[in-house]
Amino acid sequence: MTGMTTSEAADSNGERWVLQFCHGYDGPFLDCARQYAVLFRDSPYRVCTVYLTGEPSAEVERGSASDEVIFLNYSSRQIRGLKLAAIRAFRRIAASRDFALCIAHRFKPIYIALLGSELPVIGVHHAFGDYQRRSRRLFAGFFRERLHLLGVSDAVRDDIRACLPGWPAERVETLYNRIDLSAVQAEQLDRAAAREHLDLPQDAWVVGNVGRLHPDKDQATLIRGFAQALPQLPAGSLLAIMGSGRLEASLKALAAELGVSDSVRFLGQVPHGRRYFKAFDVFALSSDHEPFGMVLLEAMAAGVPVVCSDCGGGREIVAGVGELFPLGEAAELAATLIRLADSRELPTLREKMQARLQERFSDQTAGQRFWSLPVVSGMQR
Repeated sequence: MTGMTTSEAADSNGERWVLQFCHGYDGPFLDCARQYAVLFRDSPYRVCTVYLTGEPSAEVERGSASDEVIFLNYSSRQIRGLKLAAIRAFRRIAASRDFALCIAHRFKPIYIALLGSELPVIGVHHAFGDYQRRSRRLFAGFFRERLHLLGVSDAVRDDIRACLPGWPAERVETLYNRIDLSAVQAEQLDRAAAREHLDLPQDAWVVGNVGRLHPDKDQATLIRGFAQALPQLPAGSLLAIMGSGRLEASLKALAAELGVSDSVRFLGQVPHGRRYFKAFDVFALSSDHEPFGMVLLEAMAAGVPVVCSDCGGGREIVAGVGELFPLGEAAELAATLIRLADSRELPTLREKMQARLQERFSDQTAGQRFWSLPVVSGMQR
């Protein structure tokens, strides 16, 4: 598969466009749209971002960093099955101007984009297991000549390659998620203000965690590890968990069973949570095979030491600049927390984290990688 030439991408007004197709803008996916839109900031191409689900929103329009934003506003029920209405809607958009390329996030948008246009499609995958179903493998194989796949981490990329063993390696590659470091840091409150907002004591040593209260996030191991470490942590230490979900009652019961209820704060869903990461002395992610872990980047941007379960994409972010512990091993996590509480290397660690963010997880680094991909190398930058 090759990229479109400049002349093929230009429309009658001399404008050249890229079509970005997103499933929705909930959670981290609005920033994912921004990440791909800014890749074309200094290029001749304008970006039209389309959201399959989600109501129109001026805030989302601003956050998309795109020249045009379209909300199809379908419900989850409407895009089950064959998704014929969505395919027709996408076909009209694709025919409205001379697009050079479609970037589609997650499988449903990839499916609709391939059936609703003749465009080359870059399919961006943010999770494991997207091609475990035989029907999806057959579908991808049928459209292989104009489909290029990206994983948001090497772990996701390798999962796709394992499911599609006949695909050339250059058709399934990695483009890391990233952050606008200066923008994230500009909105992060200082330690005192962040703690005041979260109602955390100013003098406590605080372990922070952010994520849905869901089995995949494995906060049960986090609570067990914290409980084991607590007698050797500074007096008054707290574990603060930011998020909501169906496991809230059982996790609170576990904290009570372990005798640490007074030391575990469930903060609930906190809007724009990354603004308050400086409230934490350590950020801990205990997830079961996290595909990437944007919260790790946001914690590193805040200068907070990070500890992460050694699985999934988290290892690729943390290795060398943070701490890793074996998945589900509460005792190993406890030992790590005790070591971090006694660490005197924070200034050096902050420098390492900032360097890692700039070198591997910045918009600039991603841009260089993106424009070297075979599917876009023929496009004029």
